Amino acid sequence: MNLAIPRKKNSEMLLYFWKIIDLSRISRYDFLYKISFHLFLFSPEEAIDFMNMCLKNKILIEDENEIFSLSDNLTQKLKQWQRKRRDEIQQNLRARANLHLVEIQGGEDPTSFNFLLKKFVEKGTLNRAVMVSDSAFDLKDVDEKKTIIKSNVLGSTETSYIIEINTIKKKIYHNCHDFETRRSRNKQFCKHLVKFFLLLRTKNQNYTEILLRDIVDNIDKWEFIS
Repeated sequence: MNLAIPRKKNSEMLLYFWKIIDLSRISRYDFLYKISFHLFLFSPEEAIDFMNMCLKNKILIEDENEIFSLSDNLTQKLKQWQRKRRDEIQQNLRARANLHLVEIQGGEDPTSFNFLLKKFVEKGTLNRAVMVSDSAFDLKDVDEKKTIIKSNVLGSTETSYIIEINTIKKKIYHNCHDFETRRSRNKQFCKHLVKFFLLLRTKNQNYTEILLRDIVDNIDKWEFIS
């Protein structure tokens, strides 16, 4: 989450301060102290000017006990940010769980998902893969009778990629830059393909392991194309 200091607008600066203090209310004294001597956002004189301007513009509300709170509009923006932050934390926790799932373990079963997946990825790519958001994929329920599995993938720059696996023709198609220029020629997975198989496993573990086993056992017959 980006917490760069927004100095252009008082409303954005006030919201930035509230994100840091993580309180619903704060006294006038604590507000001035924290903003000047704890966070060093303003000098004491500038802090008073900032406070008065926020009160004047009614983005900062003061009650009869000199307790400050945000305006209703900024309170809603803060809640939206907090929900997004919680979602990011949950995603990171899921990513760590996925990473733990495929960590190298001694005496690993050569038919297991972990063992098979690691044939196509090194740890650096794995670390990047588990941080890719689940929501970047539109992978549907997996039907074992279908010969083609596909998903669109939203890239980090709003670019949409495609993953398509044809189990009959034994072709893996993907069009991200890393796969096109490096991974495909060595028959290795990029972060998108690793994440794709992690998601595929959650939908149908047995089928996913059978598919990976087929790719491993028949690697010379499989084509990695872009």
